Amino acid sequence: MLNKLINFSCQLIIPVIAIGSLSFSATVMANNGWNPVIPYNPPGVVLNLKKKNIGLVRTGSYLVNAIGNCNSCHVAPTKTTPPSSSVYSSGDPFKGEVAVIDFARYLGGGRIFGAIAAKPATATTPEVIAFKGYTADNLRPDISGKPAGLTKDEFINVMRTGKDPHDATRIIQVMPWPVYQNLSTTDLKAMYEYFRALPTASPLTP
Repeated sequence: MLNKLINFSCQLIIPVIAIGSLSFSATVMANNGWNPVIPYNPPGVVLNLKKKNIGLVRTGSYLVNAIGNCNSCHVAPTKTTPPSSSVYSSGDPFKGEVAVIDFARYLGGGRIFGAIAAKPATATTPEVIAFKGYTADNLRPDISGKPAGLTKDEFINVMRTGKDPHDATRIIQVMPWPVYQNLSTTDLKAMYEYFRALPTASPLTP
């Protein structure tokens, strides 16, 4: 009888603890602070955890923010002239300042790498053919909820093969996919789940 009472008591207590934890994490997110449930998620970056795998989002946040530093390349450039690719809205950690991630531009894409302007041949130099370069994708979900407009399998394929999702004949030269391809499938799914938890954003072109 005592064992039955203990088991029944545990069944009553566990849901209360779970509800309390969920309430706490929701409050922290509302205050835009570091969310202890989702470590390494930058302050100001509010996540939508509804119908998300919280365990995968946690791992994904670690991989995206603490290991991959994806925002350093996929941050949307500012509309200033010249455009800035700084990831911060204020503060510079290299100057000992408290840095704040620019949430509006976080992982919004649009930064251009490797563009080359055309130059005619001269007596001493060959012709240079223009190259439009690579534009970093917006990694936040589109209106259908797909990060970068990619399904999970498409995202994993890009990370494994480096093939440009917009042109499968072209290999992306500026993303370190040869390193990322060594991540486990579970880790790549975790990154995708973290991206899924972000709000949508339109890329800001320079």
